[in-house]
Amino acid sequence: MQTVLHPADSRGHANHGWLNSYHSFSFGGYHNPERMNFGALRVLNDDTVAGGKGFGAHPHDNMEIISIPLGGTLEHRDNAGNHGIIRSGDVQMMSAGTGIAHSEKNHSHSEEVKFLQIWVIPNQRNVVPRYDQQSFRAEDRHNQFQQVVSPSPDDAGIWIQQDAWFHLADFDAGHAADYQLKKADNGLYVFVLEGAATVGGHPLQRRDGLGLWETESVAISADSAVQLLLLEVPMQ
Repeated sequence: MQTVLHPADSRGHANHGWLNSYHSFSFGGYHNPERMNFGALRVLNDDTVAGGKGFGAHPHDNMEIISIPLGGTLEHRDNAGNHGIIRSGDVQMMSAGTGIAHSEKNHSHSEEVKFLQIWVIPNQRNVVPRYDQQSFRAEDRHNQFQQVVSPSPDDAGIWIQQDAWFHLADFDAGHAADYQLKKADNGLYVFVLEGAATVGGHPLQRRDGLGLWETESVAISADSAVQLLLLEVPMQ
């Protein structure tokens, strides 16, 4: 098993006043040639947006873009006529494909919104752009892996244009489980949202990230109550 550790305090950071953003991988003004991606996982941004602020309309193409709110409410609009408001417990996906322009803003004028913005490189280029959002029950990830993203519309969660699976998990202190990778040659990137866990023998704290590959399963144990995001992606 190969591993790469990204401690929380090693991430790129940009504070624009209205936007406070931490980058697990190179993004914007943060460029680290050793932190360009983890396989097909290209971006993992940990964003906080002030009330009433947000990203104006801007274009994307040939990227799978997933937003996971951690607190507050996030509003999406795009030039295909899609409009959605998501909050903690929801997951949103935009398959940019041949090209789409969208805006993201804090739906509240008084409270911050905190969310993860994740980009995954697709396995097919120039597909028809697509938007989706779903809500997921917190109790369905208590001491288990809750699938929120998959490669198939017939599987649990939102489907994206890549052989990737995302799971959320809320473990009680002392709970342990093995994550079984879905596909040979995929890797797993584990991001600690809150709490502490030992993953593949590595102790992790809040907002640490650990990538693991060349393995069929990964042992995870909760050192405290812990909330995890697990991103399984192709390594090629």
